Amino acid sequence: MSHHPKHPPRRTLLKALGTTAAAGAAGKLMLLPGCSSEEKKNHRENLSFTEIPHALDSQHHLPEGYRADLLLRWGDPITETDIPFHPEKLDSKSQQQRFGYNNDFIAFMPLAPNAPPNRGDMHARSRNSTRGLLCVNHEYTQPHLMFPGYNDEFSATRGVSGAHVAVEQAACGHSVVEIERGPDGWQIHLDSPYNRRITAATAMEIRGPAAGDRRLRTAEDPTGRRVLGTIGNCAGGKTPWGTVLIAEEGFGSAFQGDPEKIEDPREARNHHNFGIAPSNRNWGNYDRRFDIQVEPNEPNRFGWMVEYDPYNPASRPRKLTALGRFEHEGFTLVCKPGQAVVAYGGDDDEHQFVYRFISRGIYRPEDNVGNRELLTEGTLYAARFADNGQGEWLALRYGQGPLTEEHGFRNQADVLIDARRAAALLGATPMDRPEDVETNPHNDCTYVMLTKNKQRRKNDIDAANPRAHNTRGHVLEIAPPGTSGNRDHTSDDFRWQLFLLGGDPNAGDPAERGAYGQQSSDSISPHGWFANPDNVAFDPRGNMWIATDGCERFGFHDGLWAMATEGPLRAAPKHFFGCPQGAEVCGPEFTPDGKTLFVSVQHPAQGRSSTYDNPLHRWPDNNPKLPPRPSVLAIYRVDGKTVGS
Repeated sequence: MSHHPKHPPRRTLLKALGTTAAAGAAGKLMLLPGCSSEEKKNHRENLSFTEIPHALDSQHHLPEGYRADLLLRWGDPITETDIPFHPEKLDSKSQQQRFGYNNDFIAFMPLAPNAPPNRGDMHARSRNSTRGLLCVNHEYTQPHLMFPGYNDEFSATRGVSGAHVAVEQAACGHSVVEIERGPDGWQIHLDSPYNRRITAATAMEIRGPAAGDRRLRTAEDPTGRRVLGTIGNCAGGKTPWGTVLIAEEGFGSAFQGDPEKIEDPREARNHHNFGIAPSNRNWGNYDRRFDIQVEPNEPNRFGWMVEYDPYNPASRPRKLTALGRFEHEGFTLVCKPGQAVVAYGGDDDEHQFVYRFISRGIYRPEDNVGNRELLTEGTLYAARFADNGQGEWLALRYGQGPLTEEHGFRNQADVLIDARRAAALLGATPMDRPEDVETNPHNDCTYVMLTKNKQRRKNDIDAANPRAHNTRGHVLEIAPPGTSGNRDHTSDDFRWQLFLLGGDPNAGDPAERGAYGQQSSDSISPHGWFANPDNVAFDPRGNMWIATDGCERFGFHDGLWAMATEGPLRAAPKHFFGCPQGAEVCGPEFTPDGKTLFVSVQHPAQGRSSTYDNPLHRWPDNNPKLPPRPSVLAIYRVDGKTVGS
């Protein structure tokens, strides 16, 4: 691996770190001043819930004193209808009025009693925690668990009927549902004018530098400025002006066809890069735009961040090309009055990159109209993590460095459409599957969830990715210049450190041991360690809540672990929530008062031999007439106090 001239080589850092996982044993990790202050009187020692044990069964698990309302399940109506849910009879029209499949990211958007619908900023500022809009992504579909008659996952990829494909497309995308907390818990309002489905066929605008480019033009849209639908919707983000951002991640699997038969070799390489292959699901048999041999430019219209206004059901979502095209896990914002908006995100694949976006315009809380254009213009950056704990953001600007015609870039649209290639040419650091990237408002530091990377070899490790064949994942902490609450997120320089290394701190193999901040291995309970960090959220007190995806490989369920980011209990996880077998938890989201925690339970009963006709279990209904159903839970303390305290 080459090194930037001003950065010391890897061995310098490893010597400085001493006993770390990067050096072959998981010792205490280094500390950055400011992100790990020991001086504050409030050390966030407020996670007093009773930890739950590692387990693996067909139910979800919570600490004593907590309740989980089953709020929404796949197939539940989101409009007034008395038609019961029968998956074997479900059609596309009915699915468009029902909660979608494999719920992921959740945004709770408050509803202010007296704010007009077109003032999302006023609703957001109200911080109402008992009534709001629950905005939920639907990442992908699994026909073998949705419909009878499929023997396994593969047969439900290539052999899906046209009727089932139509239901799948209607079950993807996003749901908006009004909810309210009353004396008996959380309830949905089926008669709400805000309730809405966004699907794979919803009309959308394309905005930003790539809009109208020839690589986004198709037979159906010769302008390159309009597109139908969104797919692969994983994580997302929220804005203080009241809009929601939803990511397009694994879009490549929705397209079929042989890239080698595409005339343009650049597009063939592009399609290979996102996993488009003849063996992918057969949507293109019935919806021809998903066949690249019919419409080779259609995939270029996916892989973006989408912004929409949940307070205006008639509004048209917008794909934001300024934020780049790749497998977006999500983008989360740092918005400080009088400054440019900064957004952080990751490309969820092995050896891909961490990104930052800086808006051209300035965030002004009072400028509701102007703020809605802030994400359409600006500069995208990719991160380089030097081995000495320093880092820099590399601008993806056409004409600068290698981003020129000599390297196949015609304009800024090419740079953004091929953001992965641009970042690699600039020398950004390939990472171990960057997933959620979020900033803790309490210490103003940014945290990167790195789930795993089985493809990393021993000669390919670096300080930011210190494990070969990384099956357990880790978390990085980024500190921009400045102090807590006053950091300069627009600076091109930053410092970084390992916050934690996933895995058992007492594992027999030193290379596989977990490390949790400055905690000794015996200070982490047998149920406190986890692997494969995926999503992250921060409660109102600054505690970090990490959702996992992959713990079943280690014999226990995926779930949620909570920990402080400062003080003596920094990076000391406590196990709070456990999923039913086969599921992962996604999209943890708190109400502004911290008294409710929403979670998505995705793909329950997923397993090698699990099908609709013979599932591993039937969570959450446990009804022999119903299949397992992805669902959203609303978790709260029965005594009404803050979650986690």
